[in-house]
Amino acid sequence: QVRLAESGGGLAQAGGSLRLSCAASGLIFNINAMGWHRQAPGKQRELVAEISSGGNTNYADSVKGRFTITRDKNTVYLQMTSLKPEDTAVYYCTAVIAYRNYAGQGTQVTVSS
Repeated sequence: QVRLAESGGGLAQAGGSLRLSCAASGLIFNINAMGWHRQAPGKQRELVAEISSGGNTNYADSVKGRFTITRDKNTVYLQMTSLKPEDTAVYYCTAVIAYRNYAGQGTQVTVSS
């Protein structure tokens, strides 16, 4: 079993910052990549950022220059700055472990204007 436990969501004002954390536990002997997706009301889930086992990162165009993904062993972080109301969504921690996809329960991020 694999468990992804997210924390750090909440309410922020536009222009503010939040930091999300996600700790992976269980059978995590081979983490290929970790990342964050988000889903806003009425929209499809989309990739926000991901980081490979080798440290390569990939960001959605909408968050480049504002969000930073980092990883420390089995924990992945998403530092979000210059937040915009359109960043409001449920953020899901995701992981590819032994080439299987996993996702957490999600954490709500709400940005007020």
